[in-house]
Amino acid sequence: MAEVHVKICGLSTEATLDAALDAGADLVGFVHFPKSPRHVSLEKGRGLAGRARGRAQRVVLLVDPDDVLLAAVAETLDPDWIQLHGKESPQRVAEIRARTRRPVLKAVGVAAAADLVALPDYAEVADRLLLDAKPPPGADLPGGNGRSFDWDILRGVVLPAGTMLSGGLDAENVGTALSRTGLAAVDVSSGVEIRPGEKDPARITAFVAAARRRA
Repeated sequence: MAEVHVKICGLSTEATLDAALDAGADLVGFVHFPKSPRHVSLEKGRGLAGRARGRAQRVVLLVDPDDVLLAAVAETLDPDWIQLHGKESPQRVAEIRARTRRPVLKAVGVAAAADLVALPDYAEVADRLLLDAKPPPGADLPGGNGRSFDWDILRGVVLPAGTMLSGGLDAENVGTALSRTGLAAVDVSSGVEIRPGEKDPARITAFVAAARRRA
């Protein structure tokens, strides 16, 4: 059984970051997207990223970033990964990867089997894919909405190694999600929160433990 990799996304305080690190999260994510309740400024992100250096892979989530923002993020936070959670095309993903000289995690919204058609094109240019539930119509956020998609549509689909599952996960259902999808990497944000943007250290600890003891 493959070791499960766990990413805790949307961390915005030292206390919750420490909880994720102490629990053994493999990746910690910082959101730089003003519309998000999990948004952190570049200066705040610098401090958090520095605190996590050497203890976990540090991921900065961006949504359709321009080149100016990319340069600022790379210089200020010096992230290990760039996560793209917007409508970036495969060509743009490749450009960002080359420009930042950082590995790229590309999120792809999934609601139905037809959404999986785009995966091969993204797999060619991204270092890792993240399958997230498509946001509801009119939503302000491209992710972190606490929704899941039908995991069974992944049955029989060959996915790139390291593909991550996201969307509606929590400590109660993550084991089932891993078993049903056959994936070995998960990403959580709202599922470890008391309210949008407010992480709960106890829920973070419980999620990591649940993911690691999957059935």
